[in-house]
Amino acid sequence: MLSPKRPKFRKQHRGRMKGISRRGNLISSGKYALQALEPAWITARQIEAGRRAITRCVRRGAKIWVRIFPDKPVTIRKTETRMGSGKGDQKYWVSVVKPGRILYEMGGVSEIVARRAISIAAHKMPIRTQFISSE
Repeated sequence: MLSPKRPKFRKQHRGRMKGISRRGNLISSGKYALQALEPAWITARQIEAGRRAITRCVRRGAKIWVRIFPDKPVTIRKTETRMGSGKGDQKYWVSVVKPGRILYEMGGVSEIVARRAISIAAHKMPIRTQFISSE
């Protein structure tokens, strides 16, 4: 599972997902990509599930880049806890994704194979996405 090795702070505020992605919204390394169309928190498990789906579909033919990393800790309080007594324990990590962000990139395969692989990975994501190519 993806998570930071040594985070500077153990807990973070939730924040707001306002606006569109200013960085990470252009294809840099590959030829085909999966782009987010909605704002969301994508968990480390969902990122890994998408990566595995792409890898299984293309076998060893392609080079794959995962362009998001879960660097935000999410805390959850135990059920039936009284008010006060601080913030809950850290449970999992998420990546904050805004519309326009590239999630996965791929190169070295035909468009048909890339479309199929990225379509399978898109089903693992909790948001609407689109297939884009740099041509």
